Amino acid sequence: MGKLQGKKIAILATDMVEQAELTSPRDALREAGAEVTVIAPRSGKIQGMNHHDKGDEIPVDKALDSVNADQFDALVLPGGVANPDTLRTMKNAVDFVKAFFTAGKPVSAVCHGPWLLVEANAVRGKTVTSWPSLQTDLRNAGANWVDKEVVRDGMLVTSRKPDDLPAFNRETIAMIAGAGQQSRAA
Repeated sequence: MGKLQGKKIAILATDMVEQAELTSPRDALREAGAEVTVIAPRSGKIQGMNHHDKGDEIPVDKALDSVNADQFDALVLPGGVANPDTLRTMKNAVDFVKAFFTAGKPVSAVCHGPWLLVEANAVRGKTVTSWPSLQTDLRNAGANWVDKEVVRDGMLVTSRKPDDLPAFNRETIAMIAGAGQQSRAA
């Protein structure tokens, strides 16, 4: 079986999510044996985007108000400009993200996804990357922003863009797989 057998992973997203940044990690995590749940503010479907063009509608597995962080082993935050910008204005979404950090659980965020980390006050003292336009926000929130395809700092993995997804997925899987054996990774 896969190295993530028995792990339950939440992907938090809403309309205007960058489609590849949701589907690529979802598929890689499932292939590694994890049970992946797509969570959104409402049930039904959310609109995926391929940069500025509409993509597919993505089925939502659970509405945000029906879940809590205790039900999951890790969290993935895809990007797309409007997706995290919308979610960071929702108290229940920010609280959901905060709960993973409070519990010391693995969190991965790609592209504009780290905006939610800023809102959750979860980047102070962390080395992270993101879409370049977020670097000032991340630095102002206390992060050390670097321009690399993937960065892992403890139980946090960040990447810059869709082109980085192979490295993002690989590092996310490694972090989650190792989370049970160690409390903090280098």
